[in-house]
Amino acid sequence: MKDIINQFYTAFNALDAEAMVSLYHDDITFEDPAFGVLKGERAKNMWRMLCESQQGKDFKVEHSEVTDNSAFWQAHYTFSKTGRKVHNKIHARFEFKDGLIYKHTDYFDLHRWAKQALGFSGAVLGWSGYFKKKLQSQTNRLLDKYEQSKA
Repeated sequence: MKDIINQFYTAFNALDAEAMVSLYHDDITFEDPAFGVLKGERAKNMWRMLCESQQGKDFKVEHSEVTDNSAFWQAHYTFSKTGRKVHNKIHARFEFKDGLIYKHTDYFDLHRWAKQALGFSGAVLGWSGYFKKKLQSQTNRLLDKYEQSKA
């Protein structure tokens, strides 16, 4: 399973969403603080949207500490809404079925991310449940728009 995890993050660093989603089971469940729970094609489309949005930008992924069911990875990028630099540190857990990733959960400090991405307002509000709910609503609206544009 380490090979699959390594392939996933190598593809992510290359912004190759199709290589990434080819490693996902059709019944994938993805979860993180920014998007909440996404299932199936919607989880795959999140990666497609993120990779497309970073093409030609200063995006970099590094991964390490890979085990058969987990990894540590870091994303370095400029947050497009504010122009602020972000260095997000993420712990990922994986479950596999039929040789593919069946469940993928990313854990990161949302407050730390919000301070980097949004500055003062993120520092003040980034710890709250209200902020998390609002962020997930915004990210899912972006994903809705992306999916509608591809339909």
